[in-house]
Amino acid sequence: MLRDARLVVGKDLRLEWRSRVTISQLLPFALLVLVLFAFALDPDREILAEATPGLFWLAVLFSTLLAIQRAFAVETVDGIVDALRLSGLDPAGIFLGKAAGIALHLLVVEVALGVGVTVMYGTSPSGPLLLVCTALAATAGLAAAGSLYGVLAAGLRVRDTLLPILWLPVVAPVLLAATEAFAAAYDQASGAGWRWCGLLAAFALLYSLIGIFAFEPLLEES
Repeated sequence: MLRDARLVVGKDLRLEWRSRVTISQLLPFALLVLVLFAFALDPDREILAEATPGLFWLAVLFSTLLAIQRAFAVETVDGIVDALRLSGLDPAGIFLGKAAGIALHLLVVEVALGVGVTVMYGTSPSGPLLLVCTALAATAGLAAAGSLYGVLAAGLRVRDTLLPILWLPVVAPVLLAATEAFAAAYDQASGAGWRWCGLLAAFALLYSLIGIFAFEPLLEES
């Protein structure tokens, strides 16, 4: 399973290296979302500082949608889904590889967003370790759920509009927990933040286990 996952994530990373989608599309989009939030709320730095955790994860959430749609649009348009079904690869390995590829793209976006909120909103965290652990756990949960629902919507003509409807309610707890953990890190209340981080890890594990067992029938139907 892990060997097949390495093959799939290697394929996705090579496609990214050739297309530069993360650099040319995801990063500009995520940073533009931060700028629009700044204009929509208020130029007052105090308001932006209070809203930083929520705005950060909303930008990540929107970027994740683009990353998921891109990851599975390539497979569908080029007929790679059929090739994956016939390749003999472990479906669980395919799931883990797709999730890992999406997670790596998101981590790059999150680093850029972290710099963006520091520069534009004038905020800096007091608990960097909590911030890093929260980002890793939340990213794993978003990527696992995104891979699961991405393959579910991949074979549908209305996948671009159906995916947000299916995926957003499922990852709403991840958004809430990640925002609370980030707020604790920025407010020097890391004790409460670690509890939210643990909840994020539980969600990531749950979504990953569901994906490992449910990806095969979804892949066959896509």
